[in-house]
Amino acid sequence: MIHPSVIKKQRIYLLSLFILLVVTTVVSMSLGYSSVSINRLIPVMLGEGTFKEEFILFSVRLPRILITLLAGMALAVSGAILQSLTRNDLADPGIIGINAGAGVAVAVFFLYFPIEAGSFVYVLPAVAFIGALVTACCIYVFSYNKYTGLQPFRLILTGVGFSMAMSGTMIFLISSADREKVDFIAKWLAGSIWGTDWPFVLALLPWLIILIPFTLYKANQLNILQLGDYTAIGVGVSIEKERIALLLAAVALAAAAVSVTGGIAFVGLMAPHIAKALVGHRSQLFLPLAVLIGGWMLLLSDTIGRNVAEPEGIAAGIVTALIGAPYFIYLLLKSD
Repeated sequence: MIHPSVIKKQRIYLLSLFILLVVTTVVSMSLGYSSVSINRLIPVMLGEGTFKEEFILFSVRLPRILITLLAGMALAVSGAILQSLTRNDLADPGIIGINAGAGVAVAVFFLYFPIEAGSFVYVLPAVAFIGALVTACCIYVFSYNKYTGLQPFRLILTGVGFSMAMSGTMIFLISSADREKVDFIAKWLAGSIWGTDWPFVLALLPWLIILIPFTLYKANQLNILQLGDYTAIGVGVSIEKERIALLLAAVALAAAAVSVTGGIAFVGLMAPHIAKALVGHRSQLFLPLAVLIGGWMLLLSDTIGRNVAEPEGIAAGIVTALIGAPYFIYLLLKSD
């Protein structure tokens, strides 16, 4: 049973994070190469703005904001699942190679398959999922020992190795591609939010609507799996069944996110850690916080990136890496 004071504490943090998200969203809507002042946002939202203001807000800013929020939430939940399954605080879909696997699949699809404009947006997450799933299965196989089960530290090392191998594969693929397609893939690798239209929001949203509630429903199983295989077996949990289902959810969330945002790393690492530091390690408590923190982190990174160096800006993936790399080193040293 969770103590009422802890639940109250979680609700206070949830409310605070929600307010922070709203404030960041408002700031993000108003800032940019063509700015819309904050005092004009409400009139524009009510249909009283000029054509330019409405175009900037509804066709450019809002879909990009929603994409970054949804992708950040997906990456945060994916990272939380992976950290719980592996019992390793350093697990993250970007660090252990899942994002890179999704990227290779997206690159192959983009370079060598005929693309129909109408279906491209909706097929892309599925293609990324296949690439991420194949990579995750390979990492799992190489990290598994039939006597001791899944080895968390070995999984990290294997994942880093696969990530490097996928990066090499990506370089090989683009070495002979058209310049236009190479430019797109280069931006994708940097974590540039490229899917900024409403169809991309609609393509990403169903994955989150299904998989985030599923993960919250499985929160108790995540708690038990963190205690070790013998404890989980002792309380009657089907380890492999639960592990595979949750791993599929983590892979699908990460793949759906990076298919429209590019190679974003460290959000899935930092968001669960910050949430755990606030309310503890019980999944029922920290997962809702991690969802909001992940969405806010990516939105903030994208807002900073696109306003630091106008008009092109800096890719959100670079901003998250600048923040996340020192944090990763800190966790690595702490784990020793």
